[in-house]
Amino acid sequence: MGIEMRGLVNQYNLLLGKFLAALLIIMTLLTATVVFQRYGLDQGSIFQQELVTYLHATLFMLGASYTLKQDEHVRVDIFYQSFNVRQKAWVNCVGHLLFLLPMSAFIGLSSLEFVQQSWLLRETSAEPGGIPAVFLLKTLIPLLSLTLFLQGLADFFQQARVLVFDDLAESSAQQ
Repeated sequence: MGIEMRGLVNQYNLLLGKFLAALLIIMTLLTATVVFQRYGLDQGSIFQQELVTYLHATLFMLGASYTLKQDEHVRVDIFYQSFNVRQKAWVNCVGHLLFLLPMSAFIGLSSLEFVQQSWLLRETSAEPGGIPAVFLLKTLIPLLSLTLFLQGLADFFQQARVLVFDDLAESSAQQ
């Protein structure tokens, strides 16, 4: 993946992060509205409740690649924090190659038929008054895998670059 492509993927995820931050504010206000209507006015709206769910799903599904780009994802490795830059690059490269990229591809490919069926049926909410676009919600699954795969690829090449240029710097220093 060329430097330009990595830059495009990183830029996309930064813009996506800003968009999702605005979406979070909207979701918060909508949630407060739903609660006020339900408990203050004794009224409810299935559409608004489902919209909160759709926004929540959008934040998590599309926010995964932004979180990865910011290196804020959850790490289970207790030793990682004490590693130097080169060791971290090795862990990241191996983790991306063995786990992130294959899992992203698997989720994306295995979701295509599921999402396609939903689109063919123009699947709607089972609830009366709900959002008539469940197919759009399900479309987030392959989008999650695509954005995560692309960001993972960009990160992999960035970490591989650290390893290669560290090797070049070390070998030229030894000569």
